[in-house]
Amino acid sequence: MTHATLAPMLLGADWLGVLTEPLSYQFMVKAIAVGAAAALVCSVLSCYLALRGWALMGDALAHSVLPGVVVAFILGLPFALGAVVAAAIAVVGIGAVRAGTRLKEDASIGVVFTAMFALGLLLKSKLPAGVDFQSILLGNLLGISDGDALQCFAIAAAVLLVVALTWRDLVAVSFDPAHARAIGLPVGMLTGLLLGLTAAATVAGLQAVGAALVVAMLITPGATACLLTDRFGRMVWIAAAVGVGSAVVGAYASYFVRGATTGGCIITLQAAVFVAALIVAPRHGLIAARRASLRLRADPRAAALAAEGVGT
Repeated sequence: MTHATLAPMLLGADWLGVLTEPLSYQFMVKAIAVGAAAALVCSVLSCYLALRGWALMGDALAHSVLPGVVVAFILGLPFALGAVVAAAIAVVGIGAVRAGTRLKEDASIGVVFTAMFALGLLLKSKLPAGVDFQSILLGNLLGISDGDALQCFAIAAAVLLVVALTWRDLVAVSFDPAHARAIGLPVGMLTGLLLGLTAAATVAGLQAVGAALVVAMLITPGATACLLTDRFGRMVWIAAAVGVGSAVVGAYASYFVRGATTGGCIITLQAAVFVAALIVAPRHGLIAARRASLRLRADPRAAALAAEGVGT
């Protein structure tokens, strides 16, 4: 692919022609659409993971799919099938270690996902000579096939449909499992459903940014939205806007950045939005926290009430 440069723009060339040039290529339009679909489903699931405190679980599933993807390549099977099987093995393995040992959940997750990721790196030596392993780790959004694109769209649509039908129950289980169990919700089944949806979203994200970066798609949009709102419904919309916007702009910008990976551009942009929210968020940002600290210092009575946990 021949990348355009920004030099013609700086020299007064046709700005509109330069800016719309990426959209004249079918592979760019397809890359933007697939990236947006993968980002949307990952962003929605990231809100539930953030609410449940399962950021590490998202990391585990993202890395645990690697051996399944490699084996699928070796056997000539769809790599999404291998990813789903590997994610299921990881979930079962984490549950078995947690139930059968004294280890806490974070240690169980860490042991299983690092072991499976290492196994994937070991198996890569068995890949056929023509397979580009970097595309597995970092994705190949610009070169995605029509079949893989349709697969990504189908996975995203199925996950979003299930979430739309069960979102209230998933919120209840994610926010307070004990209360959900007390009101009669099938906590175990819903927890398994959430894990399955996360695994499916991971497979969709693999198409866009690869196994190494998909974890960012599953964490960063939800974390950004958490800084900007305390309402879950609004949080989902913000996360979706951050994820999809970063995917579209990142994929588009990668056309102009010579040598940059599309996935890297997308995730870097997501991280930049998170940093901006971390600084300027109206209630939970660093500036707001600094202002609140200064107000407490200026008002000894407010500081005493805050120390006692009493709201002002």
